[in-house]
Amino acid sequence: MSNKKKIDSPRGIRNNNPLNIRVGNDWQGERKPNTDGAFEQFTTMQYGYRAAFKLLKAYIERHHCRTIRFIINRWAPPKENNTNAYLKRVVEISGLNPDAVIAFWHKQTMIDLVYAMTIVENGVAVEKSVIAAGYDLAKGVEGE
Repeated sequence: MSNKKKIDSPRGIRNNNPLNIRVGNDWQGERKPNTDGAFEQFTTMQYGYRAAFKLLKAYIERHHCRTIRFIINRWAPPKENNTNAYLKRVVEISGLNPDAVIAFWHKQTMIDLVYAMTIVENGVAVEKSVIAAGYDLAKGVEGE
């Protein structure tokens, strides 16, 4: 990617943080020093997706956000976002039912969800193979 293209890319893409995770945790693959200040930066896109999947796994398993509607409501809360518009766009892109119960271990559903969230967050898509690589890094890993 050329420097000009990288500069013109959305913040989440430039940071290898496609779901725009805010700073606050120590992550595997985190870029140091962080030059953004507000959002995490990762050394690769796969590590950015790994962090996103780890958070989503916690949402589903620890916080009982077991539908896309509940996940999006927590990820993009109404006090900061137009949550209904975010959810509507994710459902349109993914084709997933917003009220169906989902499990973290259903890889394709999680990839489809995160693919759609990436587009909502950045306005651009990322190859699903990159998202899948992030899922594989996160799968079965406890803690950080």
